[in-house]
Amino acid sequence: MKKREVVFLVTALVLGAVIGGVVGDIIGTYLPPGAAKTLFSKSIQIGLDTTRLDFYAISFTIGLMVRINFVSVLTVILVIAYFRWWYL
Repeated sequence: MKKREVVFLVTALVLGAVIGGVVGDIIGTYLPPGAAKTLFSKSIQIGLDTTRLDFYAISFTIGLMVRINFVSVLTVILVIAYFRWWYL
């Protein structure tokens, strides 16, 4: 696997997760209450909580939080399937 293909795969996976998460949140807000709304709007947060260091003139905020929902996982699986079909 070439370096260019790895960069493309990582970029595609990150963009797929972000776009899938946004689409899942949008779909979840417009669905009526029920199982489908729960499936699309429910998400899991994984990451480090934000840490803030305040100095007199400078403030640092450090943290990383990832929200995973159904559509983002589905989009990542589709990106992997597309990558396997196209490049392998």
